[in-house]
Amino acid sequence: MPHYRSIPSYGDVERSRVIERLLALRAALDEKVAKPGPDSLLLATWNIRDFDSNKFGHGPRLREAFHYIAEILARFDLVAVQEVNRDLTPLRRVVELLGEDWTFIVTAVTEGSSGGQERMAFVYNWKRVKFTNLAGQVVLPKTRLVTTPGQAGDGLQFARTPYLASFRAGWFQFNLSTVHIYFGKDTGDELERRIEEIRRIAGHFKELQEKEPGDYILLGDFNIISPQHRTMEALRESGFEIPAALQGFRTNLGKNKFYDQIAFRQQDRRLEFGSAGTFDFRDAVYREEDFEAYHDHMPAHLRDFHTQGAKKGQPRTEEEKRAYYNREWITWQMSDHLLLWVELKVDFTNDYLGSLLPGETPLAN
Repeated sequence: MPHYRSIPSYGDVERSRVIERLLALRAALDEKVAKPGPDSLLLATWNIRDFDSNKFGHGPRLREAFHYIAEILARFDLVAVQEVNRDLTPLRRVVELLGEDWTFIVTAVTEGSSGGQERMAFVYNWKRVKFTNLAGQVVLPKTRLVTTPGQAGDGLQFARTPYLASFRAGWFQFNLSTVHIYFGKDTGDELERRIEEIRRIAGHFKELQEKEPGDYILLGDFNIISPQHRTMEALRESGFEIPAALQGFRTNLGKNKFYDQIAFRQQDRRLEFGSAGTFDFRDAVYREEDFEAYHDHMPAHLRDFHTQGAKKGQPRTEEEKRAYYNREWITWQMSDHLLLWVELKVDFTNDYLGSLLPGETPLAN
């Protein structure tokens, strides 16, 4: 359960707003997310935008945003988080707010111009999920590097290094890899690089599963264009499938992109899928109607003036200021992605007992 002990020290206006919004957030989570239970695992992925360097100058995140992020994460058992930055202080702050039952594991920074100094992380409730001590970043051998037409040299590693870790929840043991696939453009060589990254990571785990059997789950920000696009075909061609419960969810704030996915290469057929969905924090926090409350927290030079295009340097209208709040500023407070989640049924007791009957083949315990 998240800690709220710092809230009483806030000033009256901030304290009242934070309490009101947390209550609304809890109600929205109750309505839209499955309830945690002893027989299930709530698995999620969330690209938390630029968490939390403020290198683009739209922040910093307000301290209340950390409460809201922690409140959302607390409703799940295991969350893959992308865009964690070099400084781990913000991540530690969120985990501290989550309470003593929570911990995290995180990668080193991916260096280089495409890496964005980004880390991958798994944040999880250690009373509900057990880390089984296997973890590592995925580095491709020279013969399987990412290549695109017209590219010079032998090829590339992933723009942001994927992260694999093994966990157990209930009867279900699984290998989980989080990714943040190269974006570039939606056409040309940069799109081909994106497709090839997806193909390489899916193919890597197909081959690994042949050597080290088990269930493999790929999740994160794939920058999938659509379920019918070649970006999705590149994921599926190595045997990864999107369960029916998870198909068709749009995960950007505009709700017109399919960037984030949770894909399974399943061996344990006892695993069943429950409900799934996205969670839109704007149902409870940083709503359109909250513009006035945050007016003075936004950087004035970004709020009041255009910073690019034909209108660069010109004052924004009131409508344009509100558009900056809704389309830009709140994404640096929370994210430009929606959290995507799925419920996994991880109690295989009945299957196991049935396998002990005469004439049956005993299943693994």
